[in-house]
Amino acid sequence: MRRDLTAMLTATFVTWMGQRATAVALPLVALAETGSAWTTGLVGGAVGLPMLTSAWWARGLRQRLTTGRALAGVLAVQVLGLLIVPVGAVAGAVGPLHLAATGLVTGAATTLSGPGQRTLLADICDRAGAGLAARMLAWQDFAHRSSMILAPPLAGWAVTVGGPFRLLWAEAVGVALGAALLLTVRGTGHVAADERRGDEGTAEAPALRHVLARHPEVRRAVLMGGIGGLTWFAFTLGLAILGAELGRPGLLVSAGMSGYGAGSLVGALLAPILVPRLSPLATAATGWILLGATFAALPAVTSSLTLIATLAALGGFAMPLGIGAVNRLIVDRTEGAERRAAFAVESLVHDGAVSVGLLAGGAVIGLVGAGPTLVVAGAAQIAVGLLAGPWLWPVRTPAASAPGLRDGSRSTSPGDEAQPLAGPSGVRRRRAAPSPR
Repeated sequence: MRRDLTAMLTATFVTWMGQRATAVALPLVALAETGSAWTTGLVGGAVGLPMLTSAWWARGLRQRLTTGRALAGVLAVQVLGLLIVPVGAVAGAVGPLHLAATGLVTGAATTLSGPGQRTLLADICDRAGAGLAARMLAWQDFAHRSSMILAPPLAGWAVTVGGPFRLLWAEAVGVALGAALLLTVRGTGHVAADERRGDEGTAEAPALRHVLARHPEVRRAVLMGGIGGLTWFAFTLGLAILGAELGRPGLLVSAGMSGYGAGSLVGALLAPILVPRLSPLATAATGWILLGATFAALPAVTSSLTLIATLAALGGFAMPLGIGAVNRLIVDRTEGAERRAAFAVESLVHDGAVSVGLLAGGAVIGLVGAGPTLVVAGAAQIAVGLLAGPWLWPVRTPAASAPGLRDGSRSTSPGDEAQPLAGPSGVRRRRAAPSPR
């Protein structure tokens, strides 16, 4: 099992290192090859389409991803999609169709592979007893976040030395290495014993809405993640525009993103230790409340880059703890087909909200201004954290609705000691996503 866990965590790291590196080079190549600024956003826009429609087309496919070999196959398809642009660049024929095609293929692959890898990691850890799955998912989040710090400067250096074209191969190489690592994973995912079986021996795929209906605590987590994703544009786009308005273009957003990245890395290091000891629902809600407070306070400290970085670091520190808490909740409350659907629906709502927010964010900031947008976005996150947390309306879930508790095989986990089987439960949250969180 140790070998399987090492392979899966390493696969996460190399895959995201490649993705972060390519993110630096792709817009430069798209602009150079097409001569049109709008084409630089085609890949990102096309990536979102498979994800937003995944509730329909991915329902049955995700239930088949119960082995490392199956997930490696998904990554192999992703590699083919990633090769479209660099191969086209070599041939001197990169156009809008190439950019859209690579976005669609890679978007479909990442929609399946992200939740699939988290579920398989949790399933493997289940066999070693309670608590390990939440810790390993927190370490997986750390592997992802560390790429946010390491990859961009390395990619920037590589672009200055050899230009952006060679760097286009980085993501394909990283994903190919990830696929090779997943092929070595021998552990398999499991299906709850009392779930119905399909004609081909796999568990019947539950609808995403049914998972939300059966698990109110997961529904609250999805709500918080959706609002957080929708308002994320206020931080990135808002700081960039606010800096330009104040005559400090690029400085505010650079300070904010640097502080956020550093804070989130520290939080991710501590998450494997703290998350198993904290109440999941309260931890997830507190993370969103702190991030919202950071957003609301930023317009008042624009004169100091140090204060901007410090506030952003506070919000960044809270996020991995909240993400780890939501991961723990899903692991503790679901298993088998429901676990795969729970990871998928959270990812769908959050990532879809990020896309919608970024799409409409420019118009919103243009109407009301960057400063007021940050304040309102922060207030929205604080409000949803207070309302969805355990303080005002505790969640009470019948014991029969939690698959992991139906047969009494799972006990309450650390941090939930005061919660009876049919009483209040926590909330689950994962990260990762297209946003820097």
